[in-house]
Parts: sequence; C-alpha cells; structure tokens
Amino acid sequence: MFARGLFGVTLLIALTGSSVRFAESKEPAVDEPDFLVQGEYVGEVTRTDSKQKLGVQVIALGKGKFHAVWRNGGLAGDGWNKNESAPREGETAAGVTTFKADEQTATIKDGAMVLTTDGKVIGELKRIVRKSSTLGAKPPKGAVVLFDGKSADQFENGRVTKDELLMQGATSKFKHQSGTLHIEFQIPYGPLVPSRGNSGCYLQSRYEVQMLDSFGLKPHNHECGGIPSIKEPDLNMSFPPLSWQTYDVDFTAAQFANGQKTKNGRMTVRHNGVVVHDNVELPHATTSSPLPEGPEPGPINLQDHNSEVRYRNVWFVEK
Repeated sequence: MFARGLFGVTLLIALTGSSVRFAESKEPAVDEPDFLVQGEYVGEVTRTDSKQKLGVQVIALGKGKFHAVWRNGGLAGDGWNKNESAPREGETAAGVTTFKADEQTATIKDGAMVLTTDGKVIGELKRIVRKSSTLGAKPPKGAVVLFDGKSADQFENGRVTKDELLMQGATSKFKHQSGTLHIEFQIPYGPLVPSRGNSGCYLQSRYEVQMLDSFGLKPHNHECGGIPSIKEPDLNMSFPPLSWQTYDVDFTAAQFANGQKTKNGRMTVRHNGVVVHDNVELPHATTSSPLPEGPEPGPINLQDHNSEVRYRNVWFVEK
C-alpha cells in the first residue's frame, strides 16, 4: 500500500496560514527529463468512502530512476501527520514514470501523478512548487546587509557569479555576537553521487546549520537543517534541488567570564519558514567549525565543500 488511510482526487491549491506557500513560480530551465519528474506532489486519494490528503516527494536518482516518499496528511510543513509508508522505487519508460507496490500503481506524466488500485483510479496528485514565506525578506532598519547581489565586498574570498549570486567558501568581514541571520541558498541539481550539494552556514564560525541536498530524507543532524553533532531538525523542510530555500536563525551567543564559559549559546532555526530548532542549547562548537568557542565575536562562514551551493539576500540584525 502507498500509505495507511490515504486516498481522492482534489488538488490542493493554497496553504492558508502555513509557513510555506505554493507558487506559480518559474522553475530553473534544466535540460534533464528527470528534473521535471522530481519534486513534490499533492492531492487527495480515496479509499472506501473517505478522502485524505497525500503528499509525495519524488527524488531523482539519475538515468530515469526515482525514489518516492509517501506522506499521510500532506507534505512536511503542510499537514503531514508524521506517518509515512515504505518508500517506493520507480523508473521512467516511454515518457511515463511508474511506481508499483502489490496491487497499487502510481504513474507520473505531464506533472500529474495518477494512483490506481486493481486498475481503478483512486486519486490524482499534481506537481507543485513551494516557496518559503520568508523568501525575499527585506532587511529591517539597522540590519547589516552582507550580500544583496551587487558586491561581495563584505566577505573575505567573496566571489559573485554572472547572475549575481554569492559563491561558497566565503567568510564575512563582519563579526557578530547575538542576533538574527537571514540567508537564502540554492542546492545544485545533478547526479546523486554521493550528493548533489553540500555546504554549511556557521554562526560566529563556530555553530553550523547544515546545507545539503536532503530532499525527501529522514531528519539527521548531518542533513539539511541539522546542527552537526548536536541535534537533528524536528522536521525535514528541504525543498528539491535548485529551489531557493531560506534559513532564519535567532542566535544567542555563549557567555564568558574570566576566560571561562558560564552559559551556553542557543539558537532557533526556521527552515523555509518553519521552526525546526526551538531555542536549542549549543554545548560546544559543531563539527569542523573554523573557530573554537570563545568570548570574542566571530564571522558568518559559508563552507566550501566542493559543491556549487549559491546564496543571496544575506543580512544580520544585531541584538
């Protein structure tokens, strides 16, 4: 079965009151058939006399093969009840992508997923594109603007692409204590061997929030949204590769007296507008941090992990 109690045929077209929203937005032009199949599908399926919303995340593995995760109640951040069925493997042949499990079949063609049981249609899901509610957020008065697309002068080793995006491997000249960071990032698309994208955003160059292609995976402290060696995210809010994603991080710096730490730092992280860490204590610097813990302020570090991760709209509001 695709999932317990799943089943109907209604396209969800709005997210009222949610922290993510559906979009008619244009996707990046990618000359790759698998890219147009990969993504998020939402609708309703019917079983007996009941209808329930279903969300499916389809992950491209390359060469026409796919991995799909079925989420009861909807997608993460949009109704998912934390229950999911066993993942399914599928592949494309003659322009149709097919997933099979016992008597049930799901086929994808032209942006629609049709579900059948014993040959009877029980639902249709549409491929949708979600956007973070904080995407494009403007820096408030008093914010330190680190990157607005015009120049990378606020960063050591700052490099800008032709389309005005900041490249990985940059460290801000600005150093901070407590405050709020907003950053938008894009994970590249390509063969999943072993990962399509890998970077990290270090507050004070000490405490990392992972940036990684974790679309459809289970939460882990080394997956996107995780705080390495400290805590996994409460929810995996990753969007598919090449989607623009957001982190909004409320950071409280550790306190020191006479060279000794007297109070641990803390952070609240919103990934694509949804809280995935709520006032989490930071007992130590995270794995591979450029700086050890200390009382002095530190910079924002955007890790270079040999992946073409891109950033835009980066700003910090000091407390």
